[in-house]
Amino acid sequence: MLINKKSLAEEVAELLRIAIIEGAYQVNEQLPTEPELMKKFGVGRSSIREAIRILANSGLLRVQQGVGTFIEAHAGITEPLHQRLKRAEAQDLDEVRQLLEMKIAEKAAANHTEAQIKKIKAMLDKRNLLAQTGPIEDCIQADIDFHMSIAEAAGNPILTDLYQSFSIQLKNWFLNIYPNLDIFRTTDRLHQDLYESIKARDGKKAWDCITQIISQ
Repeated sequence: MLINKKSLAEEVAELLRIAIIEGAYQVNEQLPTEPELMKKFGVGRSSIREAIRILANSGLLRVQQGVGTFIEAHAGITEPLHQRLKRAEAQDLDEVRQLLEMKIAEKAAANHTEAQIKKIKAMLDKRNLLAQTGPIEDCIQADIDFHMSIAEAAGNPILTDLYQSFSIQLKNWFLNIYPNLDIFRTTDRLHQDLYESIKARDGKKAWDCITQIISQ
C-alpha cells in the first residue's frame, strides 16, 4: 500500500491549524512574522509561505498584503477536504462515492455532449480491455477514468471535483480489496448498460445501472 508523505509545508500547516483550532491564536489576531515562524518550526521561508497559503485557501487565515496575516473566524469543518479524505475510513469514502456516482450518472444522461459521450465510450473500451488483460492496477485506474468521464459529462463542476477527490483516495483501497480482475470482468455488461443508458439520455436507467454495479 502506498504511503502519502507530507511535505514540510503541509506539516507546518497542520501544526498551525491545530494551534488555531485549539485557541492558541484568537480571531483577528495577527500571525507571527515569517522569521518568527521559521525559527519556531525550524523550516525555510518557502515552507512557511506555502503553509500560510494552504491555510488561507482553507479559510483559516486572511492575508493582507503589506500588513500581515490574520486569523479568520472559524466554525465547523475547517480542514481542507483533500486532507480530511486522507484520514477517512475507506468504507466511508466508498459510501459517499456511491451516492455521488448515482447522481452523476443521472445528470450525465441529461447533460452530456457528443464529445463527452465519445470520451465515455473510449474510456469504457479501455476499461473492458484491461479487465481481460490486466494488470490489475491499470484496470482499476481505467475503471476510475471511465467513471470520471461520466462525472465530467454531468455538467456540474462541483460534482466533478468531489468525485475526483474521492476516487484518488479510493484507488489504494481498491488495490487491497480486489486481488484479481474477476469483479471487473463480471461487471463488463453492467458498465456497457450504463454507457448505453447515458447515451440514450435515460437518467432513471443510468441510476439503476449504478445501483447494480455497486451492489456487486
